[in-house]
Amino acid sequence: MKLAYYPGCSLKGTSKSYEKSLLALFGKLGIDLVEIPDWNCCGATFYMSVDESGALLMTSRNIALAQKLGLDIVAPCSACYLNLAKTIHTIQEQSPLGVRIIAALEKAQIPLDPRNLPAIKHPLQILVDDYGVQKIVDQVVRGLQDFRLVPYYGCLLVRPLDLRDHPFFPTKMDFIFKSLGADVVSDYPLKTRCCGGTLTGTIEDIGLRLNYLLLKEAHRKKANAVATACPLCQFNLEMYQKKIGRRYGEKITMPVFHFTQLVGLSLGISGKDLAFAKADRVREVRQAQGEVI
Repeated sequence: MKLAYYPGCSLKGTSKSYEKSLLALFGKLGIDLVEIPDWNCCGATFYMSVDESGALLMTSRNIALAQKLGLDIVAPCSACYLNLAKTIHTIQEQSPLGVRIIAALEKAQIPLDPRNLPAIKHPLQILVDDYGVQKIVDQVVRGLQDFRLVPYYGCLLVRPLDLRDHPFFPTKMDFIFKSLGADVVSDYPLKTRCCGGTLTGTIEDIGLRLNYLLLKEAHRKKANAVATACPLCQFNLEMYQKKIGRRYGEKITMPVFHFTQLVGLSLGISGKDLAFAKADRVREVRQAQGEVI
């Protein structure tokens, strides 16, 4: 299996751990990722609200570059996945905006053939729908029996409705982790509730409140870890715990992992290759076994 890899800005910056674990996991599974040459920012969610035409055009350039490779696109970031899927939809429905995008790319000498558009996929889709969970299970070195996991999807991932999962109660991560032996909290009602996104850095009170609700509910469900499929969700839930604790007068110590890290862990990939920071968070869960990752 070979795919065009669109990392987006987060995986080259604040979420390098997500990229490292993704590359290690896909490498272990024999899934070949070819990074799109000269890719550019997708505009995240901000540009789309300011200038939809410019945002879609900027994203369509990445699609055109991937089309040259003749490969479908894997986009690990939820915002990137959403924007790429929106752009594909706009072009496919042959709207006036879609026609302008094709014309602008032609003028810039980056042609995009609307009749042969690449598919946009999230790594979850690749693992569950394309690769197959049973093939992953067949390669397990040690299962995730020590984990009582909350799979947290965030609000962006399910919006394109292309994930082939329920838009309000998705189960792809649940299925993977159950298959790997984890005790999964399937009745977590906030699995697609927003973490606040960048509000933690702009309107902090609201951002911290939203993250507190997610972590508090995970604790109430007696989870010992949270798994995420979005780089910004993982960053918010993990990095602001001390500040949230001070704000609400509670000690919050909930490990928050990229889902790729946990799948990779079950396959025997080293903690270093999965970018666990000193393995401290994994030790919190597995310290009873005295295991060093």
